[in-house]
Amino acid sequence: MGLETLIPFIAIIAFATYVQTITGFALGMIVMGVVTAFNLVPIAFTSVVISAVTLINGLVAIKGNFHALDLKRVILTCAGIFPALLAGLILLDYLSESFSNLLQLLLGITIFTGGMLIMLRPEPVKQPSPNPVFVASGAAAGFLAGMFSMAGPPLVYLFYRQPFELKTIRLCLVCIFLICSSARTIMVGFQGGLTIDMLTFSLFCIPIVMFFTWIGKRYPPPLSTTNMRRFAFFLLIIIGLTLMITAL
Repeated sequence: MGLETLIPFIAIIAFATYVQTITGFALGMIVMGVVTAFNLVPIAFTSVVISAVTLINGLVAIKGNFHALDLKRVILTCAGIFPALLAGLILLDYLSESFSNLLQLLLGITIFTGGMLIMLRPEPVKQPSPNPVFVASGAAAGFLAGMFSMAGPPLVYLFYRQPFELKTIRLCLVCIFLICSSARTIMVGFQGGLTIDMLTFSLFCIPIVMFFTWIGKRYPPPLSTTNMRRFAFFLLIIIGLTLMITAL
């Protein structure tokens, strides 16, 4: 990877990390969307880097907080994730070879829909959703994770509707993303899809992510949380529309 690709990729990772630190979501969608829009590297390459970054973030966040997890819901969700994750990876391999425009169009639709879905503020339900709902949400998230390493939208929407403490919701999501990223990386490895460039760049991104996470916590922007979230929603919708228009 040359400097003309490496430098903007790092800048995108840094910016997305900062936004996620402030808003709590969107790292994967911003990185995948902007990198693809500027045609810096293939979608499969970006997916591996996002998985690695998510893996590190998850390990740091979960440490010392296992007591706050709802393990039952995590297990139910992961039961739906694993088979759908494999299906998404297989489809990604197929589309990457012959249907790059269709793949970009699907990515644009996913990011646009994700931005709209996360923007909604659903009312919490009085009782936890039935077990099959968590499995189905996990399947949808697993498919998106396999395709684009973006499991967030269906899981964020579901878990924020549950009558759980906010800390439990966030830790459940982090734990699921951690498991999903680990499983995806292992599956890609077994498929022979990991390259030295992917692994090297993933390792290089770790200190970047850690530094800009610290920056986001220490120096948040002079905006309210609501306005910062609105900025993230707007950015995702613009990225999604740009990808769709370019693909068409």
